[in-house]
Amino acid sequence: MTGLMWTACGTGFTFLMTALGAAVVLFMISDDFNDKTRRAFLGFAAGVMIAASVWSLLIPAIEEAEKLGKKGWIPAAGGFACGVIFLMLLDKLLPFFHPEPDRAEGVSRGLRHTAMLVFAITLHNIPEGMAVGLAFAVAANNGDPAMFAAAVALAIGMGIQNFPEGAAISIPLRQHGMGRFKSFLYGMASGVVEPIFGLLTVLVAGTVEAILPWMLAFAAGAMLYVVADELIPEAHLENSRTGTISVMIGFMLMMTLDVAL
Repeated sequence: MTGLMWTACGTGFTFLMTALGAAVVLFMISDDFNDKTRRAFLGFAAGVMIAASVWSLLIPAIEEAEKLGKKGWIPAAGGFACGVIFLMLLDKLLPFFHPEPDRAEGVSRGLRHTAMLVFAITLHNIPEGMAVGLAFAVAANNGDPAMFAAAVALAIGMGIQNFPEGAAISIPLRQHGMGRFKSFLYGMASGVVEPIFGLLTVLVAGTVEAILPWMLAFAAGAMLYVVADELIPEAHLENSRTGTISVMIGFMLMMTLDVAL
């Protein structure tokens, strides 16, 4: 129960931060969202996710595999590849979300692109919730205060990067004509999957300890796929350095959280 309670608190926090980010749309004085600010949001989220994938997911996956007497690189590399392939297959199976280069410019194209971003962020929130759940499950199983601190750091880091993601969903929706409150609900809903999958992961983690390293690496692969395929390209539109600087800031912040806590 301790693992469930901590996971509920951790994923509840990450969901709350998503909701707070989405709520930005409710307080906007103007509906014109500066592209430079949006690139900064996405770049920051990308940097946080890159650092989280390494220090909070891949390194723990290697360490947990070695504790089980196995070679750490096998589940790390294998799980990572599975996470990437999983999202690639989903991308192929959902052609509605594919951008069409030959589609006429305008509102319809903008809405289609925003729908793709909503799907991508919601999809990667699933392994994020799993990652938080797994972190607390491992900490509960080992009874190690240091592992609990690492799990808390992961939840904080996820929550921090969820704030700009919530805004990155709700504000573009408002730009394309959707009502403020409805835009907020869509942005908030993208984070609901985190507590759901986090709690489900804890419930089964105790009986599948052997695959925990694979699941951690799977989450890392899924997260980095979204970073490489969606967030960084979006953050670097028009060759702006705003996205690059934001990636560095997000990476340093998450790395500091992981190491310090």
